[in-house]
Amino acid sequence: MEAEELVEVVLPGKVEPEGLQVRRGTVPVAGRGQVVVRMEATGVSFAEQQMRRGRYYDQPPFPFVPGYDLVGTVVAAGAGADPGLVGRRVAALTKVGGWASHVCVDAADAVPVPDGVGAEEAETLVVNGITAWQMLHRAARVRAGGTVLVHGANGGVGSVLVQLARAAGLSVIGTASARHHAALRAQGVSPVDYRTEDVGARVRELAPGGVDAVFDHIGGPGIVTSWRLLAPGGTLVSYGSAATRDDQGSKQWPVLKLLARTWLWNALPNGRRATFFNVWAGHALSRDRFRARLRADLGQVFAALRRGDVTARVAARLPLAQAAEAMRLAESGTVAGKVVLTP
Repeated sequence: MEAEELVEVVLPGKVEPEGLQVRRGTVPVAGRGQVVVRMEATGVSFAEQQMRRGRYYDQPPFPFVPGYDLVGTVVAAGAGADPGLVGRRVAALTKVGGWASHVCVDAADAVPVPDGVGAEEAETLVVNGITAWQMLHRAARVRAGGTVLVHGANGGVGSVLVQLARAAGLSVIGTASARHHAALRAQGVSPVDYRTEDVGARVRELAPGGVDAVFDHIGGPGIVTSWRLLAPGGTLVSYGSAATRDDQGSKQWPVLKLLARTWLWNALPNGRRATFFNVWAGHALSRDRFRARLRADLGQVFAALRRGDVTARVAARLPLAQAAEAMRLAESGTVAGKVVLTP
């Protein structure tokens, strides 16, 4: 039997997608407490789009293997890891390293994928699902009957967030380009064209008293409009700075500005609340509590998938060796859902 080979995609520096490099080597060996996962599906998140520009606020030094999450089968367990994991399909949140045929992860970070859930389905819901679930149910906590505004309602996180919000009994207003409006309406979403409409004015028409939460991945000057659209008692959840993706200069500055704004707004006696969300902020908890919360929340997302509350949306699937094409497609703004990479 021919030995397996490691295949991984390397981001060598600030490059166009075609500058991504494919590297081959030896499959890693599981250390103490680790497992080796044979990747079945990984994907292109907004984080990788920022990373290739050197714009993700805490990315490692170049060169490195990107890949925020993955789903695959455990093929080996190191000392101290549960040998029962071998042969199980698991999901893992990695932040980097997922764009590889084989990945070592701590066994405690490997979350079993329920039977009957495919690898590509699960992949669309790892970082996107965790982010959407925690923003909706842990950060915003809007009661049934409320109204929320989701920017980028057709995107990877936005499309999951829309579905979870509808399942929670919320009215949803979603921004998207016109090509996605029919699909959003079919889900019971009120679409707003951010390219041709005055978003603030249109949302006020739809929700004259304001919305109970805004989920904003855009950042930049538009964050002020998001804040002003909140009803009394509402929550702004900022979770990115897409508007500054192509800016030059410090990659930390856009995030620091968002943090400063949220701090200032929260200091004002206005009855509204703002937060900057990042799934890794849970590291303020103990490592064990962070893992337990991640496992519980991802379990909730997978349960929503099995109930039919959420549909896994694979925008496209391409082999790992075509990561450059996948990146181009994800950045094009023409697809709904997540671009998935397979071995």
